[in-house]
Amino acid sequence: MGIVEATTITAAGTERRPTVTVDIYSDVVCPWCYIGKRRFENGLDRVADGLGVDVHVVYRPFQLDPTAAPGIAEPVRDAYTKKFGGPERADEILAHVTRTAAADGIEFDMARALRANTLLAHRLLWWAAQPGSPVPQADLKERLMQAYFTDGQHIGDPDVLAGCAEELGADRATVDEFLDSDAGVAEVEAELAAAREHGITAVPTYVFNGAWAVPGAQDADTFARVIEKMATAARDAAPA
Repeated sequence: MGIVEATTITAAGTERRPTVTVDIYSDVVCPWCYIGKRRFENGLDRVADGLGVDVHVVYRPFQLDPTAAPGIAEPVRDAYTKKFGGPERADEILAHVTRTAAADGIEFDMARALRANTLLAHRLLWWAAQPGSPVPQADLKERLMQAYFTDGQHIGDPDVLAGCAEELGADRATVDEFLDSDAGVAEVEAELAAAREHGITAVPTYVFNGAWAVPGAQDADTFARVIEKMATAARDAAPA
């Protein structure tokens, strides 16, 4: 995906290259977050070879509906009908995001999608971001979004979440144990609170180097230009 390691080996030993950090706030049931993920990755891939910096990407939690009851799922059309004022408007929105996703090579099957509380999914993504995780966080994010948008799976169900992680190479018993514990709860809640404190009210939002926020599912060319600009700034600021 164009994401490189933060350390490079040289003849003189180990030295750290300039780094661009990207914190991506998103929810696994947000259609524009999935579209934005694909566009961001495409933009990064276009310019990664010539950046001269390392790019460190972390997906941060955001909940579109934190009040959704844990463990319960409902058809997304029903949720959109309640949120957007009726079935006709819901169908318009779902059709629009489905067409947009298709143009970016993503298959949406919103007739099967089940809206659910995403806190458990965010905990698993937090786990995947920890040092030594057997599953790359970006890969797990992709798989969870596929589960929701394409496969019609209940992404609030621990068995579904563990199955997605297992598909990517994680030990099932280890994931089951994690999801059954309180590990990561405080950390994810702290990250959700931090997002609110920093004024993030809509997703996706891309925060570069902890300072510059880019909202929305921008096109791949825009992401490429932003990444190049941030890479230039990182190189210029690096010690000679």
